[in-house]
Amino acid sequence: MPTPAGPRRKASRRAAVIAAVVLLAATGCTGAPGPDPTSTTPATAAPAPVTFSFGTGADPSGFDPALVSDTESYRVTRQVLEGLVTIDPVTGAPAPSLATSWTELGSGLGYTFKLRKGVTFQDGTPFDAAAVCANFNRWYTMPAATRGDGSSATFKQVFREFSDNAANSLYDRCTVDSTLEVTVGLKMRLTGFLQALTVPAFAISSPKALQQGTANTLNETMGGNKVSKYALHPVGTGPFEFTSSANGVVTMTAYPGYWGTKGQITTLKFITYDQPEARLAALADGTLDGFDPVTPGNFDKLIKSGKQVLQRDPFSVMYVALNQSIPVLSDLKVREAIAAGIDKSTLVDKFFIAGTTATAQFIPPKLSGFNNSVQGIPYDPVKAKALLASSSYKGQELKFFYPTNASRPYLPTPEKVYAEIARELTAIGLNIKPVPIAWNDGYVQAVTKQDGQALSLMGWNGSYADPDNFVGPLFGSANAGLGLEDPQLVSKITRARSMPNGPDRVAAYDAINKQIAATLPAIPIALPISAIALSDKVASYPLSPVLNEVFNHVTLTPGAGG
Repeated sequence: MPTPAGPRRKASRRAAVIAAVVLLAATGCTGAPGPDPTSTTPATAAPAPVTFSFGTGADPSGFDPALVSDTESYRVTRQVLEGLVTIDPVTGAPAPSLATSWTELGSGLGYTFKLRKGVTFQDGTPFDAAAVCANFNRWYTMPAATRGDGSSATFKQVFREFSDNAANSLYDRCTVDSTLEVTVGLKMRLTGFLQALTVPAFAISSPKALQQGTANTLNETMGGNKVSKYALHPVGTGPFEFTSSANGVVTMTAYPGYWGTKGQITTLKFITYDQPEARLAALADGTLDGFDPVTPGNFDKLIKSGKQVLQRDPFSVMYVALNQSIPVLSDLKVREAIAAGIDKSTLVDKFFIAGTTATAQFIPPKLSGFNNSVQGIPYDPVKAKALLASSSYKGQELKFFYPTNASRPYLPTPEKVYAEIARELTAIGLNIKPVPIAWNDGYVQAVTKQDGQALSLMGWNGSYADPDNFVGPLFGSANAGLGLEDPQLVSKITRARSMPNGPDRVAAYDAINKQIAATLPAIPIALPISAIALSDKVASYPLSPVLNEVFNHVTLTPGAGG
């Protein structure tokens, strides 16, 4: 994707002249759920045209959700594509979407789904059981040339392997039982299976569009990433049709044939502003109707100027990845020294929104498996220096990768966070070499493969409420970015994900937490609070800790237009 120079340059000039606006109370609202799965949505009059512009902190990396996992790509695909199940906005439990109901098969080795009637893809083709199986079979049989090593593919994170390593895959089959009934079979119980299906990676694409867009052939580019023709123009069953993506602006229009709640927005635009002050200025002068994320530096300005600021419950973790393929980092004492040399409290206080907490583990407190006894290694620069002195470290240069020109919900100001960590690690005696990489120039790809990095700044935004979603993607299989080969840890995670909910499963994740804290393949830093800003055009917004925010559920104030 070309660099969005237009919005960014204009917004930068506006950043210095942020106007005052009418005072609104800061509120948190949740959009109403979709229609009852057994009901039919009545026809409604065509709404007056409304354009809604929402600012984001980085460009998407592609629109094929099976092959991307970044927040901004998912933000777009959530509007265009839907999965079999979605997330209940009140309870967080799996809820009907393209499937109206489901039945668990014996011993949890599969699920039968009854599908919604009368649903069409945005290209006019019917949604049915054959379409569901076409998608599952595509994910399972995706060739290595398309998926790479697969470590960033959600399918592998959930099912472990693809068809070319079928013996070690947890996925078994997809069977068309009838036009509107389908069975997905598993080789072992996956306790979080239904929750996993709520992730955008398992949204159902039009089989016709996949074929016409040669979805498994990555012969196009987008923002420096190799993508398919389909990934430039996705087609699903969602409330918005994809229209275009150019110069930092993604445009969608309301899908007139949508089966569910149509909403008030007829044209939806996501506009990239990689600088926080530029987003703030664009909201102030009316160019934007909202933006995500809010940074600590503009939080108070937003409140004082009367804008709405809505805070999500913490459901992400920011961490420092340690690459053990770098010989000196295979030394546990060196990793312990790094952990002891980072002042998490200072980082949280300086660079995150109030309410963010420092953490010693990757599973957030609200999920089973969070272990109160895991305290991690406290900040102690004296101990860090002593550990280094007794280790194999002899002043070797350590490349520290960090992203630039982007704000993430889990990392609103990456350059500042990097600078503070690098200062602290240099103070204990490490030879840190900064390696800044623009987010849109392939940062994620750089840090998830062997690219010479010793340390890298990363984060993970939880997609569903199961502890496996936090430890499985990072540690549940061989991880090139961490240089991690730990069969015992992989075995523990595989076993835990298949255990029924209950005390034994909690104990299993407790043990996993302890092992990660002891072996330090990565250092968890914070459980960030993320927030969005909205103009007075918005009456309510479907705020979600897992970012399941679909804009047909945005409610506008009476008389709002655009």
